Amino acid sequence: MRDLSVSRTSFKWGVPVPDDPDHVMYVWIDALANYISALEYPNTADDSKYDKFWTAPATSCHVVGKDILRFHAVYWPAFLMAAGLPLPKRLFAHGWWTKDGEKISKSLGNVIDPVELCETYGVDQTRFFLMADVTFGSDGDFSNDAMIRKVNANLANELGNLCQRTLSMVFKNCGKAVPVDIDPYNPEDEALLAKAKGLRAEASAAISKQAINKYADAVISMVWETNKYVDEMAPWALKKTDPDRMKVVLYVLMEVLRYIAILYQPIIPSSANKILDQLTVPEDERTFDHLETSPIKFGASISKPQGVFPRLEIPEEVLIKS
Repeated sequence: MRDLSVSRTSFKWGVPVPDDPDHVMYVWIDALANYISALEYPNTADDSKYDKFWTAPATSCHVVGKDILRFHAVYWPAFLMAAGLPLPKRLFAHGWWTKDGEKISKSLGNVIDPVELCETYGVDQTRFFLMADVTFGSDGDFSNDAMIRKVNANLANELGNLCQRTLSMVFKNCGKAVPVDIDPYNPEDEALLAKAKGLRAEASAAISKQAINKYADAVISMVWETNKYVDEMAPWALKKTDPDRMKVVLYVLMEVLRYIAILYQPIIPSSANKILDQLTVPEDERTFDHLETSPIKFGASISKPQGVFPRLEIPEEVLIKS
């Protein structure tokens, strides 16, 4: 560690140093101070912008790019300490994206247009890939092939098909309503429901470490376990051999899907809420706090299910050019 000069004399643009016209403030002094000066600091009253947006929210965790880690891990805490202000409790530096294994730059002409990306694949699909495919904190690589494979596998094939076939069976075989007169659960039902109930804690542990991809992995794993349960229980066969047992299985599937959709809201909010709509979950019962308190209501009418995740089948000429 070396002393840091807080002013410069080699140029004139910048914030003048008081009582010394030959010096201007080092750019990172005023750049970092903008975090709080934009919130009208030094006004720190209880109803101030500083109190609302900085005191608690901004001191819990700072997220920065890895190329400016030194300024936020060394200089900024020193400035805050000098001013007697609270320090961030956690600092997380994220990595960079590459495109097809190459650094993204204007000179290479491989910059990814986020608007075009969303128009081509969908907003939720883009959000899902960016958060689920790369370890947050490490560098990650984007390619159209990887995007299509990831979205089709985890969303269209696994979650989309799970929703479609579950709700289609309920619609056709349970009088277009959530099953009623449910018999006691068997061990397989209890095991799946227990895993769903533990999903919030697993996801919370991941997100507390900014491990966004681990959060996504936890929900993806839950979807996989639920599809495995469907295959093992075979409710389509139970329709003929044991219709009462079929109703239990279908209700368990709807309830587990409720957990999945609520926990998927931070990643794919529009799609998750479309699923919750089809599950008949009221709009005011979709927060994490409702996971344990607001199960799907027996006998609620459902509409004919609609697909939520169309498969990405994009012709070569439509793919994003880089």
